[in-house]
Amino acid sequence: MLQADHISKRLGGIAALSHCSLVIGKGLVTGIIGPNGAGKSTLFNVLGGLMAPDQGRVLLEGRDVSGLPPHRLAALGLVRTFQIARDLAELTVLENLLLARPSQTGESLLGALFRPARVRQEEREALQKASALLGRFGLLQHADAPARSLSGGQKKLLELARALMLEPKVILLDEPAAGVSPVMVRGLARIIGELRSEGLTFAIIEHDMDLIAELCDHVYVMAEGTPLTAGRFAEVTADRRVVQAYLGGMAP
Repeated sequence: MLQADHISKRLGGIAALSHCSLVIGKGLVTGIIGPNGAGKSTLFNVLGGLMAPDQGRVLLEGRDVSGLPPHRLAALGLVRTFQIARDLAELTVLENLLLARPSQTGESLLGALFRPARVRQEEREALQKASALLGRFGLLQHADAPARSLSGGQKKLLELARALMLEPKVILLDEPAAGVSPVMVRGLARIIGELRSEGLTFAIIEHDMDLIAELCDHVYVMAEGTPLTAGRFAEVTADRRVVQAYLGGMAP
C-alpha cells in the first residue's frame, strides 16, 4: 500500500534518514519503533508530505508521490495524525469533523449558487457521517463543545475521527498513546483494531510496547535513520541488536 524506497533526508547537516526502505502492507497495522533520534518522525514527515526526500521515493499503491503536499496525498487516500493533536481549538468538536469533509460542492461560489439541492444533500451526508463517527469514538456528547475543552486523550480520538472523514486508505499514527490515560488507550486500540478489520491500513510510531505488541502485524525497528530489523513483535524484541539500539552502544 505504501512504500519508502531508499529515502535519505538531511536536517541541518545531520543524516536523519539514510537509504531508508520499508513497506506498509495493505490492510495491516505496521509498527515503527526505535529510540529517540532514530528517524521515525522524519520518516513520517516524508511519507506524509511535510518534507520532500533528498533521495529516494515514496510510493502509494505503486504510484510515485514523492514531495506531494499533504492535501494532495489526502486526496489520494494517505493521511496522518500527530503526536500533539492539532485540533481547531475554537471550533466545536462537530465543526472540526465537518471541516475535514473533502470536495464539497458548496465550497465553490458557482456550486453554492446553482446547485443548492446538491449542497444541502452533501451537508446532510457530512453531518450524518460526522455524527456517526463521534458516536463511535464516544465523543457525541461533546459535539457542540469547543475542541479546546477536550482532554488530551479525547483530542487524539477527535484527530483520528477527523482523519476518517477524508475516507482514507492509509493512516499514519504518530504516537497515538502519548499523554493518553490507560483507559483511553484501550478504547483507541479497540477502534484501530476494528478499522483494520474493515480493511484500513495503518502505520504507527509508538513507544508503548504493549500497544505495539497487541495491534501490529509487522514491526520495523529503526536506528540511525534506517530499519535495523523487521518482523513480528516477538521476533524483533528478541534481537540483541534491538536491545543495543535502545540501550546504546553497538551490538557485539
